Amino acid sequence: MRERGRTRRLLGLGARTGGALIRTRMGGQADWRALGEALFEGLSELKGPAMKLAQIMSQWDDLLPPDLAEELARLQRQAEPMPWPRIRDSLVAQYGELGEVFREIEERPFASASMGQVHRAVTLDGETLVLKVQYPGLAEVLESDLAQVRRLMRLGRWFKVPQARLDALFEELAVSLRGELDYRAEAAALARYRERYAHLDNLVIPEPLLELCGERVLAMRYAPGTPLRDLESGDDALRQGVAVTLADWLTEELFTHGELHADPHAGNFAVDDRGRLVIYDLGAVILVPEPSLRAMIQLLEATLARDPMAMDEALLRLGGRQGQGAPLALYRESAEAVGPLFAPGEQDFSDVRVHRRLRDLTPKVWAAMDRLQPPADTLLLSRTLNGHYWNLVRLGARLDMHARARPLMEWAKG
Repeated sequence: MRERGRTRRLLGLGARTGGALIRTRMGGQADWRALGEALFEGLSELKGPAMKLAQIMSQWDDLLPPDLAEELARLQRQAEPMPWPRIRDSLVAQYGELGEVFREIEERPFASASMGQVHRAVTLDGETLVLKVQYPGLAEVLESDLAQVRRLMRLGRWFKVPQARLDALFEELAVSLRGELDYRAEAAALARYRERYAHLDNLVIPEPLLELCGERVLAMRYAPGTPLRDLESGDDALRQGVAVTLADWLTEELFTHGELHADPHAGNFAVDDRGRLVIYDLGAVILVPEPSLRAMIQLLEATLARDPMAMDEALLRLGGRQGQGAPLALYRESAEAVGPLFAPGEQDFSDVRVHRRLRDLTPKVWAAMDRLQPPADTLLLSRTLNGHYWNLVRLGARLDMHARARPLMEWAKG
């Protein structure tokens, strides 16, 4: 009965979303704020895959209507927590009698997300930990929720997104969510990242306590910090230092190790009292094939050269183009919008002129969807890089992307 009720609620939210999309597709107006509020209320309670999908969508600041994006972003920071008795049952299943392991566990979580919530705890030895606890029963409802999400994604056909692309996006989401259910895998990723990036003094990866970790509970040493989203109006020097650390880490992650932290919403990052960047959630780490990385850098080089034919050739190599007739005018406008960020010298990521131009291009991108499609095998990579870009925007980063990009372009030619 509970699963049928969950399905009905998801279908109701999907119908409401579909109605808004269809109205705009036919030239009407949609109340995006009201839709966002309904999605926040419903998905915050249901949690799971549908909420995760909405969190992913909220990172597409350049594509969504601002009112809808703002409401969906609340799911990253204000999701309703699951009641303590159900969370306690999960902890007892992992540890047995809690008093034999912990002196104290805070019943109120200090973070709630789509797949689990985080509670502070103190061991019998007096050490402060955090326990990331998966929502009870999530594994059981996952496949049912994914089936409903797949139905919702069929709305993409209204925007000329081919079924093959929708299927690829769904498989990306499904693989990611199934992987996030195993907290032992996340503990292993934390341990790997701690060792790999130990040389970066301004980066903090929480230490997993493997003896206390299980498939549904992740135990880590407490690494306090101020969430990235709370730094937007903070000290400029601090924000610039964090931005440099974030950019350096992402570059090393991609071009040295071929991996990428694939859940870039701002709640997964913080800054400690020493100004170091803290990275919390490593439940989603993706491998980045070198050929895909080279092809994307070649597309960037063609874009900065403002060469629409070379841009089209790069997209064809990536599998990002279909049909007849390259949208050359759209390529030129895209290059003009992106180019200023890569001009020599420091460029300001918070420059609203760049965002405005990118947002103004959105209707033209949708109109060209019969020819222009995100490559199926780089959907997650593209979405993730977009999320990290917006984190730099929130920090008001000033970076010399020209100097950063040049060696990468030389590498891509090798």
